[in-house]
Amino acid sequence: MNYPKPLKAGSRIAICAFSSSVPQACYARLDKALAFLQEQGFEVVEGQSVRHSGEWDAQTRANELNTFLLDESVSAVLPPWGGDLAMAILPLLDWPALQSTSPKWVVGFSDVSTVMTALTTRLNWVTVHATNLMQLTALQTDPLTRATLGVLSLQAGDKWIQSASSHFEKVNTSPISDPNMVFNLTEATQWRVLPSQNGMTNETVAFAGRLLGGCLDTHQHILNTEFADIDNFAQRYAEQPLILYFENGELSENGYIRALLGLKYKGVFKHVSGIVFGRDAANKCNAHLHEKVLIAALGSLNVPIIYDLDIGHSAPNMTLLNGVYSEFSISAKGASIVQYLQ
Repeated sequence: MNYPKPLKAGSRIAICAFSSSVPQACYARLDKALAFLQEQGFEVVEGQSVRHSGEWDAQTRANELNTFLLDESVSAVLPPWGGDLAMAILPLLDWPALQSTSPKWVVGFSDVSTVMTALTTRLNWVTVHATNLMQLTALQTDPLTRATLGVLSLQAGDKWIQSASSHFEKVNTSPISDPNMVFNLTEATQWRVLPSQNGMTNETVAFAGRLLGGCLDTHQHILNTEFADIDNFAQRYAEQPLILYFENGELSENGYIRALLGLKYKGVFKHVSGIVFGRDAANKCNAHLHEKVLIAALGSLNVPIIYDLDIGHSAPNMTLLNGVYSEFSISAKGASIVQYLQ
């Protein structure tokens, strides 16, 4: 894998809305997030897309992202948040030029994860599925969120250990436009193991492999296409299986099942040692319903499946490094993931 250079004081971070821009009502929140980056010693460069009124066309968004990714003075690219149509820029990125530039940290979740998966599978860049910029301020103090920027200072040879959060957010009581918004972490977190096909539940499970994944809403459309060729990526790193992870942003119960069945029919899961799911935020984090969906779609697979992890639209978020060899474990002693920057 190609690791970006570790961030340090003075590193330049480009803010680029290659999915959705920030409306004026949220400018105060954006300013607080940018100030937090500057307080960590980083130089911040804001793209014209960030405060653009309305949506830019795909070509314009792709052009700005190309500019930042090809700029050797830029160390990281952070979108403010997700959106809807990041996948539209995939054929417009300058892939030949990107092949010869140094990798950059690209960080976020939701719609922007679509582009991150393409960068990982096509260029072997390590990208970062983590808390979005608009959620990063000095006021947000839970351990998983506070650790996000520190991960970007890791280098090849390091390892990164994370454990399950103590509590998660089921209902957000403050709008994202509130500059002082913090997560409403009221519900006890429990990472769960999907019962096996014979109806037995094994509460102790462990598996390892290279991480890859993101928002299921968009990944259902790009996996095993030219922009996210899972078969090719798995063959490149054939000495280790894959761990695929997903989170549901907006899919209904049946939409969730259809998306997973479609991936199964396309052979996406044939390379995996395990599958991981974040909490089902689209369906009110209902654990019983989540189990029902996963059994209906994937119950016949002979691989461990764990779900309701700290991934996605139900805060807080772990920081997951796409392309990195990782170990997941759940037991009576606790739940954790270890990522090795080999």
